[in-house]
Formats: sequence, structure tokens, C-alpha cells
Amino acid sequence: MKLKLLIISDLWGFDNSLWINNYAKLLESDFELLFYDACELAEIDTTNLTEKEIHSKFINGGITNAVAKLMSLENEKINVLGFSVGGTIAWKTALNGFNITNLYAISSTRLREESEKPNCKINLVFGEHDQYSPDSNWAKNLNLKLDIIKNGEHEIYKNKKVIKYLCNQIKKSNQKT
Repeated sequence: MKLKLLIISDLWGFDNSLWINNYAKLLESDFELLFYDACELAEIDTTNLTEKEIHSKFINGGITNAVAKLMSLENEKINVLGFSVGGTIAWKTALNGFNITNLYAISSTRLREESEKPNCKINLVFGEHDQYSPDSNWAKNLNLKLDIIKNGEHEIYKNKKVIKYLCNQIKKSNQKT
């Protein structure tokens, strides 16, 4: 039986996010994949909204909505891969008792605001040039390691080389579990 891997989108959701198919192709043979659109979890209608407006809706209640919704949808131990706000949703869900084995948060820059970490294995990946990623002091204070992708920007998770690297890391870490 395959392990479950829950995948939570970035703030754009899965509409027009063809890059997610690259993850699915590389991970589907090892995992039962479950996809959650961050916007749907947060109950945010993104129609005609700018990135700044969508971001504001997540910060002002959307993340909280998404956490509550996710808590009601899944109840067994699971691995989670979250992109940007998706990783933040997973982190906060884990802090609320959601049973995560491995949390892979990619470009989840809002985590820099967190002062408590969830009780699970945490894998954090950021682009070297992502201006909002947590700094080394934050990581040190929470006893975490940051995996920094050289020359990477915020949306490193859309880069095919990074996708391959991340999927290999996910597969490797789950062979040990």
C-alpha cells in the first residue's frame, strides 16, 4: 500500500498551474497523491483579483479557514507537500494537531512569522534570492535546517530541475520512514 502524500497549492490554486503535473508524474508511482487547492480550502474566490489582493485574503482569515477545512477533511497520518501559502497552511494545521509525518514546505515565506514548530519531520526549501524567506536566526531558534536553492527566486518550485530534486528528496526521506 502506498503512503499518502497530500499536496497543497500556492496562492494561485491549481487553475493554470501546469507545473504541478511534473510533481504528479514523478511521485505517483511511490505515493497515493491527494491534491488540495489552497484557494478552495481558504474559500477565496480569486476571480479578477491581483496577487496582492489574494495574498491579503489569505492573511486576513483565509489561512485560518483553510486550516479548519483541512482538519475536517483528513484524519489519518499523512505526508504533506505545500507550496508557498500551502506550506504555511500545512504548518498551522500540524500545530493544531493534524497528524503529519513529513512536512515539505517549499517557498513558504510566511513561516518567518512563526515562533512554534509542529511535531513532525520538517523539510524547508527556499530560493536563495527569495527576499521574504526566513533567515538563519529564525531557523536556529526553531532548531530547523533551511535547504537553500542557489540562485532561486520565490517560485523555485516551478523549475523542472528543482522539481526533480524535490521529488527525489521526498522519495528518499520516505524510504527511511
